[in-house]
Amino acid sequence: MLTLTKTARVFSKPSKRKIHEFLRSLYYPSERFFHRVVLGIETSCDDTAAAVVDGSGHVLGEAIHSQTEVHLKTGGIVPPVAQRLHRENIERIVQQALSASHVSPNELSAIATTIKPGLALSLGVGLSYSLQLVHQFKKPFIPIHHMEAHALTIRLTNQVEFPFLVLLISGGHCLLALVRGVSDFLLLGKSLDIAPGDMLDKVARRLSLMKHPECSTMSGGKAIEHLAKQGNKLCFDIKPPMQRAKNCDFSFSGLQHVTDKIIMKKEREEGIEKGQILSSAADIAAAVQHTIACHIAKRTHRALLFCKQRDLLPQNNAVLVVSGGVASNFYIRKALEIVANATQCTLLCPPPRLCTDNGVMIAWNGIERLRAGLGILHDAKDIRYEPKCPLGIDISKEVGEAAIKVPRLKMSI
Repeated sequence: MLTLTKTARVFSKPSKRKIHEFLRSLYYPSERFFHRVVLGIETSCDDTAAAVVDGSGHVLGEAIHSQTEVHLKTGGIVPPVAQRLHRENIERIVQQALSASHVSPNELSAIATTIKPGLALSLGVGLSYSLQLVHQFKKPFIPIHHMEAHALTIRLTNQVEFPFLVLLISGGHCLLALVRGVSDFLLLGKSLDIAPGDMLDKVARRLSLMKHPECSTMSGGKAIEHLAKQGNKLCFDIKPPMQRAKNCDFSFSGLQHVTDKIIMKKEREEGIEKGQILSSAADIAAAVQHTIACHIAKRTHRALLFCKQRDLLPQNNAVLVVSGGVASNFYIRKALEIVANATQCTLLCPPPRLCTDNGVMIAWNGIERLRAGLGILHDAKDIRYEPKCPLGIDISKEVGEAAIKVPRLKMSI
């Protein structure tokens, strides 16, 4: 029986992927990385995700379990709840990704997993499960920086060479960095307090948009974007923060405080209690979204001017990449398009499904690191997750000292 089983395997019909790899190897024998296959696992926040990607950038299989519906009911992400849901779903999600890819764990070149930054309890689940797989199948382990993965995703979907400027905007992060290589980043600016996605979620909760019939199943950011389309951004004069600071840092907590005051004032005027829907909710959403877009656009504009002034980016055909969950907000993208056109840059964004947290970006980051020969661990017993971790070398002080004046742009969105 054992001999028959082995014989059946030898003469079984090869998969399309195997045939494709064989034919390509005949024409491109130098492309040894084409045959690399990486499993990526992502559990940095509230989504359990996994994907299998090969060296040519083909997504062979992927799966994701979203916790959004659960956290909407609690008004935000509760770390112990997120941890429990990751534990309940991670094995199923990884197996689904592997099954869809038709790749067995023994065929993997490496396992890549987010270990920083993120929610400690969530990161711990992904790392623990990954190390079990690494030990069981004797595979190399590639620890992944979550923000590096977001930054490099564009190289999976587009032919983008280094260097390029990246703006990462999400529920937990907001930063501008020059990407000079796979793990070579210069940090130009970051949020000094909360992230834009976090602020949008808080405003949505304060407006009780979960009770709005059109927004009840949407995340806070999506609800604001949806409602803003029906509102008038000029009904409220909300000034962008940090207008006198000539650097590339961001701030959103003051803007949230101003918005809270506007909401309280309108509740008094309309004679309603906290938790009820304001008639002016759409106008508030439109004004807040516009102010955030202008703030992000101006800081990004300064970063582009700084990089060109210092010859850190090409004078012509420079690339601005925008990634992260908030990058799926089309209004903010439009504001950044205006900046890109004014600076003669190309604006590129991954597809919306790859802007939010996903396993594909982690697996692709693993492929990038395999190619570069960076951070590949054959002994991962001492690896630890890091809830807080900077990205690259911080030169934000140098950017501020340059005090670059940004020309005023008309934000006709």
